Amino acid sequence: MTEPDPVFPPYFRWGVATAAYQIEGAWDADGKGPSNWDTRAHRPGGLAGGATGDVACDHYHRLAEDLDLMAGLGVGSYRFSVSWPRVQPAGRGRWNRRGLDFYDRLVDGLLARRIEPMLTVYHWDHPQAIEDAGGWADRDTASRFADYAEGLAVRYGDRVRRWITLNEPLSVMHAELTGPPGPPVRRHGLRVAHHLVLGHGLAVPRLRAHVTGAEIGISLNLAGTTPATDRPADVAAAARAEAYEDRLFLDPLLRGDFPHLDGKPVLEAGDADRAIMAAPLDFVGVNWYAPAHVAASESGVFGYTRVPVPGASTNLLGWPVVPERFGALLAWLRRTYPDLPPIQITENGYAGLDEPDGTGSVEDLPRIAYLRECLRQVRAALDAGSDIRGYHVWSLLDNLEWDHGYRPRFGLVHVDFTTLARTPKASYRWYRQFLDVQRRDGKDGLRPCFG
Repeated sequence: MTEPDPVFPPYFRWGVATAAYQIEGAWDADGKGPSNWDTRAHRPGGLAGGATGDVACDHYHRLAEDLDLMAGLGVGSYRFSVSWPRVQPAGRGRWNRRGLDFYDRLVDGLLARRIEPMLTVYHWDHPQAIEDAGGWADRDTASRFADYAEGLAVRYGDRVRRWITLNEPLSVMHAELTGPPGPPVRRHGLRVAHHLVLGHGLAVPRLRAHVTGAEIGISLNLAGTTPATDRPADVAAAARAEAYEDRLFLDPLLRGDFPHLDGKPVLEAGDADRAIMAAPLDFVGVNWYAPAHVAASESGVFGYTRVPVPGASTNLLGWPVVPERFGALLAWLRRTYPDLPPIQITENGYAGLDEPDGTGSVEDLPRIAYLRECLRQVRAALDAGSDIRGYHVWSLLDNLEWDHGYRPRFGLVHVDFTTLARTPKASYRWYRQFLDVQRRDGKDGLRPCFG
């Protein structure tokens, strides 16, 4: 007999998430400037399969259709990102009115459908002019980012209350450390980490100055780290992995300093920067897909590497499919940071092939099983004392999975990348039914108050 899906408290927010570069397309439309990812994709051998974000899901031109898909799903929250080069092509100075107007239509369309916007200021795409000046390895990018965030707050702060400064700064840092050898070559990963969290800290008070009742957070990709064996070398490797991944941003945000190993900080920052980085947060966004099972390795950047989880299957990206381990990460957060702000699950999803069958239906049953178990883990964490306020599935639509191109599919909605036709999958129908139960038994927590 199938275990019933858990029921959550009425305050819980339910949603879906996307990112601008992965879905919008219209890469040079209406005054948008080139981004670092446009340049990367247009180079020979740039992304898998020769993929680009030139069209992607064409969300820019199919906004109303995609908003209606969200409304039909029954979510009360939508996490999206703004494309920096779409609204400020040079990364400073002139703003692009037509780009800004697109996000006005997006925000207003959400509110008209009783869906609350959650705006991510930066989800990895920045103007090529910023990249040419050094990207996040250049300290000035932190100041430019804060100016950009303030400009968005001035424009949308009357309607958008929930803001995320950065998405997965760890991934941005890792791109510096492990990126392809072609130009531009930079290996300043820890410097990048410093400037990212500095830019976050500079942006927070400027957002607050223009957003009444603001809820401001950051989204971190956290894993939960375990050693592959009980050998001392692997145990030490797991401690390094925890410091350089799960704690690298949490510690400066919540404790005012970078994590320490062997009595020394992994990254030095002055008193003034540490104070800026520790700007008070209203929530911490958690992106979770799989745990980190690590072993010592001389070839690893920090002396470790991820290894397979024994007995676990893997998804299309090779990540272990062990949703039952989500609870371990949430418990680690609760133990390690007693003063942790409330948590929003800002991404959680499953990568599959998801091809339509002979009838055109997409029966993505592995995704349903994965999401269902993850939600049981979230409910158990709530019962154990974690303060978790919301959950967002990654993703609404199949989309461009960055370096991996279009083959891995994360969406609740299938996208035919030839015709751009949208087809809700079995997981879309399951999530809609799940939310119906929450609406009925959770006393309509899907429609939070606005204002």
